Amino acid sequence: MNTENLRLVIADWATLQTDAQGVRYAVFVIEQKIPAELEWDAADAQCVHAVAYDADGKAVGTGRLLPDAHIGRMAVLAEARGQGVGAKILRALMKEAQARGDQAVRLNAQQSAENFYLKEGFVRDGELFEEAGIPHVSMVYLFA
Repeated sequence: MNTENLRLVIADWATLQTDAQGVRYAVFVIEQKIPAELEWDAADAQCVHAVAYDADGKAVGTGRLLPDAHIGRMAVLAEARGQGVGAKILRALMKEAQARGDQAVRLNAQQSAENFYLKEGFVRDGELFEEAGIPHVSMVYLFA
């Protein structure tokens, strides 16, 4: 996949719900076996969402920015991983956070993705913890 052909849409939940849920369901519920009831929460309606679409218009990645400057629900379909999709989504959400005046963004990353976030300038901000049976780490990025 060529990320130059990637189309990124940032909007509210009502606009992106179907596509964001499809990606999150495929990654979290199907692939990682996280119970569906743990994946959905009321915070979605309060968030800024980003969905990445490939050249064919298929949703291949998603993420969200909560009102309290947490980035969450970052998910990229298996066939699109390692191609810069997650980085584009993350950077767009961070740009949104900075534009609205947030001084930092926080996230809880699956430990297996920690190096991805470290490369993007995040630092570990706490000990490992388990969420839905998967090791996670809290991370923070401070805007200069």
